[in-house]
This record gives sequence, structure tokens and C-alpha cells, in this order.
Amino acid sequence: MASQVFYRKWRPQSLGEILGQEHVTKTLLNALANEKVSHAYLFCGPRGTGKTTTARALAKAVNCLTNGKGDSCNTCEMCQAIAEGRALDVIEVDAASNTGVDDIRNLREKVNYAPNQARKKVYIIDEVHMLSTSASNALLKTLEEPPPHAIFILATTEAHKLLPTILSRCQRFDFHRYSLDDMLKVLSHVCDGESITAETEALKLIARAATGSLRDALNLLQQLNTSYGNDIKLEHAQALLGISGDQRSRELVGHIIDKDATAGINTLNNVNNDGLDLRQFHREVVEFLRLLLLVKTGSGESLELTAEDTKELKELAKKASLAQILKAVKRFGQLELNLDNYSTLPLELAIVDTALPDAEAEVEPARKTAPVPAVKKAAAPEVSPTPAEPKPAQPEEKKTPAPEPPPAAEQPAASTPPPPQPANADDAAINNGGPVEQLQGQWSKMITESPDGMGKTPAAALLRSARPVSIENDILVVSFKHQYHKEKMDILENQKMADKIVSSFMGRTCKVRCVYEHENNHLVKAALKMGGQVIDTEGT
Repeated sequence: MASQVFYRKWRPQSLGEILGQEHVTKTLLNALANEKVSHAYLFCGPRGTGKTTTARALAKAVNCLTNGKGDSCNTCEMCQAIAEGRALDVIEVDAASNTGVDDIRNLREKVNYAPNQARKKVYIIDEVHMLSTSASNALLKTLEEPPPHAIFILATTEAHKLLPTILSRCQRFDFHRYSLDDMLKVLSHVCDGESITAETEALKLIARAATGSLRDALNLLQQLNTSYGNDIKLEHAQALLGISGDQRSRELVGHIIDKDATAGINTLNNVNNDGLDLRQFHREVVEFLRLLLLVKTGSGESLELTAEDTKELKELAKKASLAQILKAVKRFGQLELNLDNYSTLPLELAIVDTALPDAEAEVEPARKTAPVPAVKKAAAPEVSPTPAEPKPAQPEEKKTPAPEPPPAAEQPAASTPPPPQPANADDAAINNGGPVEQLQGQWSKMITESPDGMGKTPAAALLRSARPVSIENDILVVSFKHQYHKEKMDILENQKMADKIVSSFMGRTCKVRCVYEHENNHLVKAALKMGGQVIDTEGT
């Protein structure tokens, strides 16, 4: 007698036997009990989740000779004929092979004939999304006006590819991926029926590898049974799946948490040298990082972990910050391995990036400060020279004639300290070798090399005729020899452009304040040094 594959041999034979899809089976059983079975159903969901199995079970229940208003008995002649695939009134169509409009037209012609033996004709059309557009339109016509003795059950993994008009004429049921618990129940049941002894951890590994597809899980179980006999252990499942084992993936995560890139790369190269599948190893690392993230955020209680695993994860979580774990999860989770030559480079780069989280942070500030290293370093002491000199020389102020224009009178829009201070601050800063002296040395270069063409604007031309005299609280005071230039710079458009030029060079937001310098009048300059104040100006 020819042997059957497990997923066919142990396929559920009735709606009540189907695990994991109770939201579907319960609704169908209620419809049967109330005689409200629809003429068209759409079963959609991932592969291996029981769509075709449920369709056959529904066909049995509808045509069961014993009941007919509930689940199938699986003992009557009709139930057995359907189970064995010899019932003429249950027609299965593979839409992937019969995609043409002629195939559907042939179906439309035959659907009008009455059933041979069964109560209802049941058409199960698998992979219905593979039908051509013309075939889909032909099927739509049948669904619009079905004969009373016909039931259509459409199954697909990609419901979004169906015509909206077909979707609207079917009762839709979405099948879910099987949970780990449901898959373990089915695998344990099959092991009991096949006299297979399997370790629980081996079955869990099979269930995880199947990613919710019960058919894939049963195929893996049969492969293990064929390779290793009726005694299946965890290492057998690991060997079949190409899994290195949890230890080395955990070891690598430990090196990442310890910021030991060298040890991490050594572990990766050992895994590669042993000929293990790097894609699978990468999946293990991502899964362990995910567990670590959940434990760190306090969600570890919802995980099915052994006491040893929980202890190990908690110890690692104590050593790492949430930001470090999150970065590792993102970095490895987004990694795409196209390992045609099994290069370890993508994984090595990820290890270095996550094991040395501060490497980027050390480079970025250097990039930001590179344009103005001298000005940046000297910015801190710039406040002290400005107020240092004006106070001692206040007494004999009123003796000066004040023939020249005052700084304050020339700029009504300014909101900074009185204008006599910049002149004094200029001398103090230069004498002390402060930031103003350094800025003066780079003044022409600053204007010429301004980005975005700012160095060719009228404001830049005006700045070339000025000189910096003081810096205080991100306000740069510049003085002009000619009052005309100073008045032009006071125009709002030129003032804004000057602010942009200086801010770009300084690496922070700065404001430019303009004053008129009286360099040709040494008496006025001397009076200003002594604390004098200009009251009025006459000419230039």
C-alpha cells in the first residue's frame, strides 16, 4: 500500500475537527443548522491554513445523508465518496492550471445540470486569483445568477487580486496563521498516531520554522521521521533546518551588548566556517534581539520562555540600555542578505555598527564644528572683555565737542547694549587676543566663501568695507568708516543677509549690529575711550 504524506493522511474530515479557525467553522456550522448556507463563499488567507480542507468539510456537511443540518457524519456513502475524491457532484478546479475563459465557460454550461447523487453541486475553485480577466468576468456571470442546487467555494491566498464585483457576491472568511499552541497540538496528535517520540523543543522548533503554515509543519515532521526514525530530538530538527543552535546567536548578541566587535566578528566567522546557513543564523539573532527588547521593556511575561532563558535575557537586559537594544534590533532587522557568495560583510558591518554605538556620535560634532574651529573655541571668554573697560573712565565725559555721529543714533531697530561699548570692546578684545582678533583674520574668507551665493550679494559687498569690533551674546558688532555704507547696511534686506552670512560661518544663529567708526578724529576716539558719549553729529 502506497504511503500518504502526513498533511493528507491526517487532514481533518469534518468542520468540528479543524483547529485554529474556529471563527470560520463556528459560523459555517450555524449556517448549516439554520439552513442558511450561501451560494458563494470566499476563503482567503496564507498557505497551509486549511482553506481547501474547510471547503471539503463544508461540501460533506451540506450533502451528508445522515444529517444535512450540521456537521458531517463521515460514515455515510456520500461522506466517504467525498473524502475519497470520487463524488461526481463535488468538483475541484485548479484555477492556476485552468486560467482561460473557455474553462470557465465549460463550467458554466455544466453547472446548470442537476446533481447526480448529492443534494448540492459544490464547486471548489482553488487559487481563483489566477484566473484571467475574461475568465473572471465569465465566473462573475455565474455568481450573479447561480442555479439553486450549486454552491461555489473560492479559495485564494491573494484576495486583493480578485474583481471587486466577485468579492461583493461572496461571503468572505479570512483564515489566520496557526498559533504555536494549535500547531503543537496537531503535531503531538500526529506523533501519537504515527508512534513517533519527539522532544517538545523539537516540535516547537518545527512549529516556529513553519511560520503559521500547518502543512509546512507536517512536511517538516515527516522529513525528520524519514531521516531520523521515530525518535526525534532537538539537535535533529536543528540539523535539518540548518540552524546553528541558540548558543552562538546568543553569544553574538552578548558581544554586541558588551560592545566587543572583535569577539562578535570572530563568532560570525566561526559560524560561517562551519558551513551553517547565514540567513538562518541572522534570523536567530534577530529573534533573540526581539526577546531581549521585550524583556527590557517589561513584556517578557507574555513570552513562552524557560527559566534559564528568562534569567539569561534579564542579565543581558541589565547590561544594556533600551536605546542600545533598539538600535541593534533595527540594524539587524533591516538587514537584507543576498548571499550569493555567502559573504559575511553585511553582518560584520552590522556588528561593528551596533557594538560601537558611540562611533558615529564622535564624528558628527566634528563635522558640524569643522568650518569654524578657531571661533568656536574662543567663544566662551568673549563676554568678559566687553564690560571690562567702560566703567573706570566715566568722570570727564562732557568736555568733548561731539562733532561726529553717535552709534546709537544710527540704528533705531537695534535692541542691544549702548553703542559706545563696541568701540571699547574692540580694543580690549584685540589687545587680549580674543575672538574678535581671530574673526578679523578670517573676515574676507568668511564673506567670499559664503554658501548659496551669499558672497555675491550687496550685503556681502558692504560687509567687506566693515570690520568686526566685538562679539557678545551671539551679536557681532561691525563698524564702518563711511556713514553711507552703514546706512545701506541698515536696510532690512541687507541686514537679514548679513545675519545669514555670519551665522553660516559661526555655525550658530548670530545677529549683525552696525556702527559708524570715527577713525579720522583722534580726539573723539580718545574721548570715547575715556567714557565720553556722542550727543550729535555734523556731516561726515
